[in-house]
Amino acid sequence: MSVLIAIVVFCVIILLHELGHFIAAKLCGIYVKEFAFGMGPVLLKKQGKETTYALRAIPIGGFCSFETDIEEETDSEGNIVQSETNPRAFNRKPIWQRMVVMLAGPLMNLILGYIVVVVSLCSSSVIASTTIAEFREQSVSSSSLKVDDEILSIDGTTIFSISDVTYKLQNSDRRNDDGNLIFDITVKRNGEKVVLKDVEFLTTEKSDGSTGVYFDFKVYRIEKTFGNIVTEAFRESASTARLILMTLFDLIRGKYGLNTLSGPIGVGTIIAEAVSKYTFADLMYLISLITINVGVFNLIPIPSLDGGRLVFLIIEAIRRKPVKPQVEGMIHFAGFALLMIVMIIAMFNDISRLVTGG
Repeated sequence: MSVLIAIVVFCVIILLHELGHFIAAKLCGIYVKEFAFGMGPVLLKKQGKETTYALRAIPIGGFCSFETDIEEETDSEGNIVQSETNPRAFNRKPIWQRMVVMLAGPLMNLILGYIVVVVSLCSSSVIASTTIAEFREQSVSSSSLKVDDEILSIDGTTIFSISDVTYKLQNSDRRNDDGNLIFDITVKRNGEKVVLKDVEFLTTEKSDGSTGVYFDFKVYRIEKTFGNIVTEAFRESASTARLILMTLFDLIRGKYGLNTLSGPIGVGTIIAEAVSKYTFADLMYLISLITINVGVFNLIPIPSLDGGRLVFLIIEAIRRKPVKPQVEGMIHFAGFALLMIVMIIAMFNDISRLVTGG
């Protein structure tokens, strides 16, 4: 059952992404040749009124294939001239409509993520605020922080939710002479912003031998009203989206190695474990993290991703003419090849963890 739920989650996330592209294209009058779930060889297909609906062998993505219908001719000087003949072709539509189609897929993932966060908060026993309610025993941060302080930022990063507080406190290596972690924290105290330098937290030793921060304070609970849930869900979704970008940046600058990447197998395993071990609210939070991850990642300006295609549309809007299809196609192919290499590495990591139990 756990594995089945993991598969269903993946299918819903992928289908909604491609459905976003599909619906936007139809609303803009763009001819959609194929709506496919999965990549690789076709397993099943059904011909609709004008669109072929296909199920493909490798369930790691999907795509909408649009009609472009560009015919190439040569002028008297040997230059290639593009002759567009289909009024419903993707490239014949206004740039703003093509941008809407590209944005619709990631937007569907972000909307789904927000809805799942709302469900998670509704099913949670409590909703945590970012305002300090009391300090635990052995607290050292209480020498700087005070009860009723609302945490606004940590080390320059704006705090949207308690998840941001947890992430920032757990991901720092700045220490004082005693070996304790220190942070610059801005709080709202008595209606005014107060900047606190080098706020100290005790360190704790983890089971793997590494050290972490001792969370020496508790926060107030937020009343579960409709308005609070809607607001906190937005803040939590924004926090998750930013966390994904921060993690990606850390990966690029070498803070995390490629061996930390996970692919569909690893994520599916985590979902399956969450189904069997954790609460419904925890499962919903994990699903929101995955679908928001898909939405944000697709907006990154990498060739072959939606964000990369948006870059070419922006270039076309500035130049008043498109980049040559051959050039754009080669760039997207290179981006796709790079993504496939990263996917292979991630899947290798997943399989290694399953074999070694790591």
